[in-house]
Amino acid sequence: MTLTAQVSIIENEKRLIDAQRNSDVHALDQLLHDDLLFTIPNGQIITKQIDLESHRNGTMVVDSNTPSEQVIKLIGDTAVVTTIVELKGKFNTQPINGKFRYIRVWRQFNDGWKMIAGSAVQIV
Repeated sequence: MTLTAQVSIIENEKRLIDAQRNSDVHALDQLLHDDLLFTIPNGQIITKQIDLESHRNGTMVVDSNTPSEQVIKLIGDTAVVTTIVELKGKFNTQPINGKFRYIRVWRQFNDGWKMIAGSAVQIV
């Protein structure tokens, strides 16, 4: 992986974590690809629009999200990132409290890196 690409992915991952914690819909809109598909721990597939709306209307509330164990692999113009996130918050009034293994797929476009896919599973 080129140093420039790795630095960009690390920066975008930090921006994503901050945007989720702050429900920053503008930043999320910039980071997520319009055709994003993401599988959440209950198996539901969400899109960019669903994600943005859940932050807009307060359905998704992130009190804290602390990442660790990040691994980044570059494959052409695509980056695959795995990380563990200790997450506290709520979704649809259901409390969230635990460690989750995320995989996020980023692709480089003319206007920068965008997350195109991902998944999260709760781990012990």
